Amino acid sequence: MNDTLLIALYAFAGAAATGLAGAGALRLIRRRSLTASLAVVAAVGVVAMLAGTLAVAWAMFLSAHDLSVVTTVVAMAAVVSLATALLLGRWVVARSRALAAAARSFGDGGDFAAPDGPATAELESLSRELAATSARLAESRERERALETSRRELVAWISHDLRTPLAGLRAMSEALEDGVAADPDRYLKQMRTEVERLNDMVGDLFELSRIHAGTLPLAPTRVSLYDLVGDALAGADPLARQHGVRLVGGRVEPVPVEVDGKEMSRVLGNLLVNAIRRTPADGTVAIAAERSTEGVVLSVTDACGGIPEEDLPRVFDTGWRGTHARTPPAGAGLGLAIVRG
Repeated sequence: MNDTLLIALYAFAGAAATGLAGAGALRLIRRRSLTASLAVVAAVGVVAMLAGTLAVAWAMFLSAHDLSVVTTVVAMAAVVSLATALLLGRWVVARSRALAAAARSFGDGGDFAAPDGPATAELESLSRELAATSARLAESRERERALETSRRELVAWISHDLRTPLAGLRAMSEALEDGVAADPDRYLKQMRTEVERLNDMVGDLFELSRIHAGTLPLAPTRVSLYDLVGDALAGADPLARQHGVRLVGGRVEPVPVEVDGKEMSRVLGNLLVNAIRRTPADGTVAIAAERSTEGVVLSVTDACGGIPEEDLPRVFDTGWRGTHARTPPAGAGLGLAIVRG
């Protein structure tokens, strides 16, 4: 038993010394190729066995012939181990380089395509993660392009919408200043109308900017749904009378709801105004409310004939109005974008 323990101690001492040397070598080459690290690991295993054998042979005074046999066997094992480690290292490095090239392609704006051929479980998992990241980046780039397109359209449309009333105001002010206005009161009234329109447009832009920045404050309170809809109908009634449109809201119950009354009134008002302007005379615009498992669903129904299917994806886009006309009463095309926000 003592001889066995002694052999184990000598073998452990020789192997430990080799292991420490291998750990130092791995630290020195930690930034080098994986092939070199695998070669060191394979060499450490073989050399550790050889060192332990030599230590035991020296302590136990093995014959020269026995030591030669053991050394030869260990040397052959070293050759096979190193060759296997080099082959494995080259294969893993090749797969890693192919994966890096594929990752570089979607980093430059393309789509990730996993390299063909077998791979280790870790590389396969990394490939799946890169594919998922590529899909998310593609969605992000698409959203960015859509936002940039929307921003450019908004700048172009708002520039036109601001230029029109400003040109009218300048012309009317010059006419009043030169004393050539046939009806100054009518000019002043029209100027007041244009100023109100500009003020509303600037207010909408400010509201939209707060929504996009995520700084729109909402203060939900308990209000009656019946009162909320009643106030919206009362606010839209003058415009409905002007267009000869009937407003209906009889199917709304006095249900308490938790909403921001001011902002929800703006939502309903915008939907009602859009419906009234696009409903022919003698048509009907109705507000209905239905209970659901998540709360109450409000709907505004009009008689405009429906929205063309090709226009549905753009209904809530900033600045889009479904018409090329940029004159009143079309508006600036910000209402539904604010409603969605």
